[in-house]
Amino acid sequence: MKNKYIIYIATIITIASIASAAFIYVNYSSQNATLKSQNSNITLVDDEGYVTTLTSIPQRIVSLAPSCTQICYAIGVGNKVVGVTTSDNYPYNFQAWIAAGNMTSVGDYGYPNMEAIASLRPDLILSDNLNDPSLPSMRALGYKVLVLNPATIAGIYQDIALVGRATGAETQATAVIENITSSINAITTKIADANITVPQSVFYEIWSNPLMSAGSTTWINNVITDAGGVNIFANVSVQYPDVSSETVVALDPDVIILPTQMGTTPFYGSVAQVEATPGWNTISAVENNRVYVINADLFAEPNPRVADQVYAVAACLYPQLFKSTS
Repeated sequence: MKNKYIIYIATIITIASIASAAFIYVNYSSQNATLKSQNSNITLVDDEGYVTTLTSIPQRIVSLAPSCTQICYAIGVGNKVVGVTTSDNYPYNFQAWIAAGNMTSVGDYGYPNMEAIASLRPDLILSDNLNDPSLPSMRALGYKVLVLNPATIAGIYQDIALVGRATGAETQATAVIENITSSINAITTKIADANITVPQSVFYEIWSNPLMSAGSTTWINNVITDAGGVNIFANVSVQYPDVSSETVVALDPDVIILPTQMGTTPFYGSVAQVEATPGWNTISAVENNRVYVINADLFAEPNPRVADQVYAVAACLYPQLFKSTS
């Protein structure tokens, strides 16, 4: 009975995710096409509902978040990016570029340097919601700002399309979206063809002190679902809820996924330390040696590499079908 219930829930979540993606993408495109047709300018609505009008195609872009930088390079407008954060490291070694004087740092991620931004004379600033406190002052100074804050894979598609329209790269953006969709479809089809009767349940650890995971309103939840899994906190609407160790034990995940920590010791210490958490020796994932570490750089934010994220999780859940990327 429990297995049938899990399969039913997983099926409903997958169908809802696909339907939501189609609805959001079509309607969002229609909305912006209508706004654009009202005049010769480009009028766009970002993820926070802010309306921005561009009078020409931007030629100097400042990115205040690694996810925004990755979208620009994915759709072929990376040559217009004149400033990035100290956390940007994909698809190129931007810190080496900064050191060589070939790119300008606009400060730490979440702490933008206004003087550096001003010196670059940007005609478009791309950001995520981490910089919300600084955005009103940027707009007050006349800067054009788009905030990208996707909570789903459909939202990632939406943001790629948004940046494509803003930068005159709509065709390239559409191609990127189609490529991601095709790659994810190939993964979900392979899992479906395997006739797996019981989806693997997953605990994705975001942080350890306090213990945190991903709720239903995150793209990570979508990634787990598309990888053929069931997020044990899919019934929690908070994006990144604090959870108790006892609850994780009670929900008994088949798989535990931990991100690596870039540059320093992982926040959880080691896999052995996680497995030694009091009471966790009874969790199926620990009993069956199914505690996996994945690349935190890949999973640091919702970005155009989301198909690689889905594959990485699928490889943890169904190693008999997918080769590990770790």
